[in-house]
Amino acid sequence: MEIYNITKDFPIGEKYRLTDQLCRAVSSIAMNICEGTGRKSKKDFVHFLYISRGSLQETKYQLLLAKDLGIINKIIHDSLDMKCSEVGKLLNALINRLENE
Repeated sequence: MEIYNITKDFPIGEKYRLTDQLCRAVSSIAMNICEGTGRKSKKDFVHFLYISRGSLQETKYQLLLAKDLGIINKIIHDSLDMKCSEVGKLLNALINRLENE
């Protein structure tokens, strides 16, 4: 939700570039987790968790790009990057648990 809130203040010229890409990437994280839970097998679920992890990495890069372009400041970037890292740890832990069952 924080990313949706900060993108409201992105420059209008980024509406169809970084703003949309960032919102799609961050929402893809949760959507792939949800879709994976509805799949038939544990293997399918893990596959969607890997896709979710890819979307997380995309989100992290887009936040870095927003910082480098001066759209968000370092404090906002670092806070969101830390939260992304926490999500990544949770995803990795779930993937590892499911793969080792």
